[in-house]
Amino acid sequence: MNLLNETELRLPLAEYGFERRFDERGAIEWMQANWSKSFVFSALYAALVFGGQHFMKPRPKLNLRRPLVLWSLSLALFSIIGAIRTGCYMFHILSSSGFRQSICDQSFYNGPVSKFWAYAFVLSKAPELGDTAFVVLRKQKLLFLHWYHHITVLLYSWYSYKDMVAGGGWFMTMNYGVHALMYSYYAARAAGLRVPRPFAVLITSAQISQMAMGLTVSGLVYRWMQHGDCPSRIDNITWAALMYLSYLLLFSNFFYQTYLRRRADGKTAKAE
Repeated sequence: MNLLNETELRLPLAEYGFERRFDERGAIEWMQANWSKSFVFSALYAALVFGGQHFMKPRPKLNLRRPLVLWSLSLALFSIIGAIRTGCYMFHILSSSGFRQSICDQSFYNGPVSKFWAYAFVLSKAPELGDTAFVVLRKQKLLFLHWYHHITVLLYSWYSYKDMVAGGGWFMTMNYGVHALMYSYYAARAAGLRVPRPFAVLITSAQISQMAMGLTVSGLVYRWMQHGDCPSRIDNITWAALMYLSYLLLFSNFFYQTYLRRRADGKTAKAE
């Protein structure tokens, strides 16, 4: 197990009491015994999503503005705090031990500050499935990217946490950061605030960058695993690479269809 020692893990960042008291050993043991329940959550999610669409078809859409504001705001605050705490931890590892260590070291799963937020991250992927309830009940267009992303992130997060695989610190910190932007945007829109269009472009660009970096980290884990100091498994790296590649293609297509193609079509219509 590739871990930094306690001296190296002494961060210039105060721990909160709940972070210090968090039992990461118990959390990892629970996930090792129960990670397969993510398949049950995913199956129930799919059944409720598509069953819900069928149920709502002859019924009027619901407004749900206030619940959506509260939902998005709570996830935004959670993601912002998670991004700050894990970001500070990753910055410390990068500045003190270097880029390779930040990818290969497993201390993110049991280190000061980060151990709580690593577990909170993987658990949060189950309640985040609730995002889709608002799409279904408000009768909005449900994109393949939306439900595919929710299911695969849940499955991969629970599958990987139990083994404390290399690269997890990067994966989780990037996701916290992107979700901090995304859910803040959703909360503002749900509250009726006018958000400049460039902010939406920024979020999708950040998502594409996240997927590209996820692919890069997966490749580096595979390369350095051969040297024996980057603990992971071929099956995990394979799933991670396929997942991030599919996300990269889907988000890039969404970016093109939403921001580039519509803009080009608008200019054509004006010219005509």
